[in-house]
This record gives sequence, structure tokens and C-alpha cells, in this order.
Amino acid sequence: MSEFVMALTTLPAKFDAVKLAEQLVNAGVVACVNVLPAVQSVYTWEGATEVAVEQQLLMKATRAQVPALWAALQARHPYQVPEFIVLPILEGNPAYLGWLSKVALGEAPAVRPKDRVPKPKGQKRE
Repeated sequence: MSEFVMALTTLPAKFDAVKLAEQLVNAGVVACVNVLPAVQSVYTWEGATEVAVEQQLLMKATRAQVPALWAALQARHPYQVPEFIVLPILEGNPAYLGWLSKVALGEAPAVRPKDRVPKPKGQKRE
């Protein structure tokens, strides 16, 4: 079983997803959250087919963080039945997974190191 996971949830289009992401990172229950705006969701709710514009959160964490992540998400999530799906990360950039592990263990700041920011080819980083 993988040590690293990606958890998924959706939020209403007008919900402050970035604020929630910051709260989760600051609480130490995830290392990183990507907020994908304006995803189209089609689902059945109370017997009717619904179509909604939502935001998708991709939350990277370790398996050990999942219970605390779920508790934090439940306390803040606006939906009656929030999506919470956890998928194993089977492979990845070893440096990124090392950073994720250090953040999860509290050994590194949750902000991504400056050297991870891509630079245009042919330009020197300051």
C-alpha cells in the first residue's frame, strides 16, 4: 500500500475553496491542495439528475494524515454528503514525494521550495 495519497472533494462554484485549502495546509492535514475551478458535475441527487458547476480539490497527503484530513474537511464542508475519495499515489517524482513526506512529518515548511518553480529555458534563476 502506498504511503502517499491524493484525496478528492468538490465544492460549490461560489465557495471560497482557496481559503479552505489554506486552512487544510495550515492545519497540517495536507501538504498541497490544487483548486480546479469550474468543473462540470453530473449526478443523481434525491431522485433527480443534477448538473452543477463546482470546484475540484486535489489534496496530496500521506495515508497517516487521512483521518485528520477527513475530520477537518467534514467540519468545514458545505455539502450534506461531501465527496471524499482517497486514491493511492503509486509513483511520482522522488524529490516531490520526499518533500511531501517532510511536510507531513512537520520537518519542512508547507510552502514549496523556490527551486521547484519552473524557469523558462535559457534563463538564469535569481
